[in-house]
Amino acid sequence: MVTTMARNGTEFGIRISGLGTRWFTAPAEMVKGLIFPGFTEEDANPDIGDSAITETAGIGGFAMAAAPAITQFVGGSVEDAFSCSNRMYEITLDEHKFFNIPQFNFRGSATGIDLRKVIEVGILPQINTGIAHKEPGVGQIGAGLVNPPKACFNKALSAFVQEYVK
Repeated sequence: MVTTMARNGTEFGIRISGLGTRWFTAPAEMVKGLIFPGFTEEDANPDIGDSAITETAGIGGFAMAAAPAITQFVGGSVEDAFSCSNRMYEITLDEHKFFNIPQFNFRGSATGIDLRKVIEVGILPQINTGIAHKEPGVGQIGAGLVNPPKACFNKALSAFVQEYVK
């Protein structure tokens, strides 16, 4: 199970239960979304921040169907939000007991990202995030959606197999 997802504007990293504090990293992706007036995509920094921890808990991008207004803010539609939240059930271990989605008849949000399912199904976790300016101190210039690099999951699975499949 993925226990941590974080990014620093250069690399994206994940940690996996059973593999200690080791990070599995790859270059951070560019966030796709809405850019505030006065800025362009060229002003954007690669994905940065610690908010991706919310997706590991079953909220954020995993519960987009519960927050249609956020979906519009990051450049999507209500249909996109429902589709995204439904896809996340395909790569998770369970449904959250307390984070319920009213639009899904109070079904719990998808939680517990399963490393193996991400690889087998080919669906990457969906992250809602702000878009930071590439120059320090400018701040947020937009909001959008991003996925972790698949290479993080490939590296983690290889390490998991080396550790536990002998």
